[in-house]
Amino acid sequence: MAYTACYTCFDGDTDMNCYNLMKAWHKNGKFNFTFDNVHDLEQVRDTSAEETIKRSLRRRLNASDVFVVLIGKSTKYLYKFVRWEIEVAMEMNLPIIAINLDGRRTINNDLCPPILRDALAVHVPFSPDIVNYAITNWPYSHRDYKSQRISGSYRYNDSVYSQLGY
Repeated sequence: MAYTACYTCFDGDTDMNCYNLMKAWHKNGKFNFTFDNVHDLEQVRDTSAEETIKRSLRRRLNASDVFVVLIGKSTKYLYKFVRWEIEVAMEMNLPIIAINLDGRRTINNDLCPPILRDALAVHVPFSPDIVNYAITNWPYSHRDYKSQRISGSYRYNDSVYSQLGY
């Protein structure tokens, strides 16, 4: 499997448990899940100045192959960092994987940050096999769709889920 550096964006107050679970899936040999986490590159304290934090986050984004955003109940309301991270990822043309913590396989317009609603992004439920599939495959699909000037939300067909045992 190719190395895919992942940047993960999420609500640190309410969705940290899901982020930590993704790291646990990676460490646990029972899961077919590879999560090369760019957040491990350098640590920044929450008490750092906003400019310092954003500078560090931008370095991490520059080291990323894919942008993963965990979409929970409050994600769409977070502007200071989450919206900024999404904007930078879009400017950098990073493939975006929107992971629905509510389990939906498609975009959830009620929870999805408005900036992502029309962006080229694949929307998947929070589950190791489909997230791993998206991390492995979406960068290639994203590149193809971009070259064809296709935009908007994308979902995997039911056949992909069947193939993965869902």
